[in-house]
Order: sequence, then C-alpha cells, then structure tokens
Amino acid sequence: MADRRQSHPASATTSVFDADAWADQPFSGRRFEAVLFADADLSDALVRGASFVDCTFREVRFSGAQLIDTAFTNCTFKGCAFFDARFVRCKVVGSAFDRCTYRLLVVEEGDWSLVAMPGADLREASLTGVRMREADFTGARFDGATIRDVDLSGAWLHRTSFIDTDLRGSDVSSLDPRNAEIGGARIDIAQASVIAEALGLKVE
Repeated sequence: MADRRQSHPASATTSVFDADAWADQPFSGRRFEAVLFADADLSDALVRGASFVDCTFREVRFSGAQLIDTAFTNCTFKGCAFFDARFVRCKVVGSAFDRCTYRLLVVEEGDWSLVAMPGADLREASLTGVRMREADFTGARFDGATIRDVDLSGAWLHRTSFIDTDLRGSDVSSLDPRNAEIGGARIDIAQASVIAEALGLKVE
C-alpha cells in the first residue's frame, strides 16, 4: 500500500463569502456551493441543517462552534481552527483538511468517509459512532484520543499514532500494527484478535 491516498485538488470557487453582509444572518438551513470563506470568524456559531458543497474554508475559526446535521461535501479546509468544536450527525464526505488545529474536537455520529486528514494532530479528540471509511489518516496522531465505535474500514493508517487511544468498538481491520504506534491503546477482545491476525498469529 502507498504511504497515503492520492488527494484530489480543491474544487474551484465561484464566489466569496461576505462576512459583513452575513453579520446578523443565521447559517442554519442555508445552502452554499463553491463559495470561498476566507478568514471568517465562526467561533461559537450554532449551525443546524446547513449544506456546504465544493466550498473552501481558508483560515476560518470554528472554535466553540456547534455544527449539527450539517453537510460539508467535497469541501477544503486550510489552516482552520476547530478548538472545542462539535460536529453532531454531520456529513463531511470527501472533504480535505490541511494545516488545521483540532484541540478538543468532538465528532458524534455522522459520515466522514473519504476525508483526507494526513498528519492531523487529533490528540485529545473525541470521535464516537462516526463512519470514516477509506479516510486518509496517514501520519496522524490520535494519542490519548477517544475513538469509540468508529468505522475505519479501508482507512489509511500508515504511520498513524494511537498511543494511549481508546479504540474500543471501532473497526481496526485496516490497522497494521507493524506500521503504526499502538502502545497503551485500549481495545476489546474482538479487536485483539484482528490485530493478532495482522501480525501473522493464529488465534485459537
């Protein structure tokens, strides 16, 4: 397997978000397509049922934001801050993250399949009940994070660090313990069997 999944270029944007014009207007329930959000402050925002398609977020602050039942489809995030942000039942399929910060990020349920987050520092993040099939986490750090009941089938986990991570209930079939750091990780019996088989051991 290659070191990381081949990424797709960011979609071209056709308009720019005007923060002044939207100062007092809610994002909830709105649809944005091919919009560039540059240096916008969405800290502590409550966004419910919105849709962002082929949008680019550059240096946007999502700190403390609550994003609920919202879709970010094939979006690009560059240098964004997600400190203490919470995604609940969101669809983030096919989106790419580059040079973002994620301290205390919380993701509950939703579909994050095919996301690209290579090298992401997700220490102390909490991911529960999320679908992350074929996601690219090459070289990412989940040390001390909670990753419970997450579907990581087909995910790219080469050189990924799961030191002291709670992985219980998650699909770890793509995890090769010879090419990842898993010291101190918490796993259940079924996962132990999968990892043992990946090492060539026979579980009887």
